[in-house]
Amino acid sequence: MFSKKKIKPQIDKEQLELIQNAQRRVKQKRRLYIHFVLFLVGAILLVVANVGLGIGKDFKIFELDWFVMAILLWLFLFLYHILNVFIINKFMGKEWEKQQLDKLITKQQVRIEKIKKELKKEAPHIAESEVYNEELKARDRKQEITIIAAAGENDAIGKDNQLVWNLTDDMQRFKDLTSGHYIIMGRKTFESFPKPLPNRTHVVISRQEDYKVPEGVIKVNSLEEAIERAKNDSQPFIIGGGQIYEQSMAYADKIELTRVHADFEADTFFPKIDNSIWKEIANTFHKKDSNHEYEFSFITFIRK
Repeated sequence: MFSKKKIKPQIDKEQLELIQNAQRRVKQKRRLYIHFVLFLVGAILLVVANVGLGIGKDFKIFELDWFVMAILLWLFLFLYHILNVFIINKFMGKEWEKQQLDKLITKQQVRIEKIKKELKKEAPHIAESEVYNEELKARDRKQEITIIAAAGENDAIGKDNQLVWNLTDDMQRFKDLTSGHYIIMGRKTFESFPKPLPNRTHVVISRQEDYKVPEGVIKVNSLEEAIERAKNDSQPFIIGGGQIYEQSMAYADKIELTRVHADFEADTFFPKIDNSIWKEIANTFHKKDSNHEYEFSFITFIRK
């Protein structure tokens, strides 16, 4: 009733682990010693049973007396026990696992620190990119950037800076959709026109600083700048060529594609349309006739 409360001894965690590990090793070695004694006694008994008492004297396994096979099996188990105690449990036991885990954690920490340093270097560029993306999103809400193109089944769109087909309805559709809008194109596409197309504002992308364009045509150095110059148009169109199409896939909201149902030899191709990003919302098929050498379809995609 009035006895004092026993005070529990406080042992350092690492010391406790060392004590527990030592106790476990003592138990392992004690079992090994018992195994050794049993092996010796058992081997003697087997020899006496066979040689002295004649038990199973004529019974052989692989031309060896059965007691020899039994002793060899027992010896194998004993050797395995030695291996387990002095190698596996000593060098590859829990302590070994802990050491390997510590090494792995150290390597990961070094890698994390390296990534942190790289991120610190890239932080200004990332921040600048994020600001640009926010501006891009805000602009996209006010306008619908549309890619318009005609491509064969093998995505061919032209050769030697010229179309490889002549489809009257496709040309009329291009005129109807783009009239009154900004049309954005690369230098080679612009040079494929005999003259600027009427009732449209041309924005030509060229890295040539001294590249001259006719009056009324806007010359820019990049696709981003071209889109910026067309910000007052609710639906600017991107009309080619291949590299401009490739770059504009990240910016476009819609694709107006004329799919010509044939394969063509070409040097310029339209980028693959990723169905995980784009959704087909309209598809109108046209048979070939006197004005159209190939079958084709007008297909409209929007970004999902």
